[in-house]
Amino acid sequence: MKLGLINSAWVQANRPTLFGLEQTKRIGFDTIDIFVDPLDIDVVERRLIKRECDRLELPIVSIACVAVGLIDFNPSVQRFHFDRVKAYLDLAYEYDARNVLLVIGEYIWNQEVIPPAEQWQTGVRHLQTLGEYAERLGVEIAIELEPFHLSLVKDVETMVKFLDDVNRPAVKANIDVSHLVLSKVKPEELARLKGRAAHVHISDCDGKIHGDLPPGRGVVPFEPYLKAIKELGIEGTIAIELEYSPDPEKIVEWVEEAYRETDKRMRAVGLRG
Repeated sequence: MKLGLINSAWVQANRPTLFGLEQTKRIGFDTIDIFVDPLDIDVVERRLIKRECDRLELPIVSIACVAVGLIDFNPSVQRFHFDRVKAYLDLAYEYDARNVLLVIGEYIWNQEVIPPAEQWQTGVRHLQTLGEYAERLGVEIAIELEPFHLSLVKDVETMVKFLDDVNRPAVKANIDVSHLVLSKVKPEELARLKGRAAHVHISDCDGKIHGDLPPGRGVVPFEPYLKAIKELGIEGTIAIELEYSPDPEKIVEWVEEAYRETDKRMRAVGLRG
């Protein structure tokens, strides 16, 4: 598999887009995932990203989209987020990316007032239609597994059920290693996602709360999970996800450390090189 980086690491350290792209290439990453909202960037930034990635020979694999409003109980909010996800899919097509990484959100009001099954079905219905649109573009949607109690998709069991209910070939799973640990998903459970996973995120955590740390700074036992991922035979990328460096002034060192530690672990199980 390839080793990539989500460029949110640079964005949240307030580094310019071009700086982040050039550093990503210099450090040695094979690919990049882009954290950008097509409704927020102007045409100059939009074109700069693709032009510079092409110049640097740094393929864009995934575009991250958080669209929790897809399962909002207000139809107008649902429509906005539905159209917004389509804009992400259009951008993925424009950037020759393989997928849109989609976070679909959580049950509201502690699963009271609005029946949980209704929110679930709302998500399924929208992803069926969005999946058809993605198929026409030749792009995939990778559903994020979020390790929070009220997340719609929070473990392998709910991921499989969601993919089964959506039943669209372009809608697949994203595997996030630290999220698996936080959700207490065992490595062997990943076998249920064979042929159904499109993308992988990797980071470390303290085993209790969401962390997105460089591998080695937390308690994640990477080897069994990476071996399980290898068995899935995914033709894609493992992208490092780093959020909110404790010292933004040392973001370059933070990313370099994450690259070294991830590359070492991937090579140890035969996932890279």
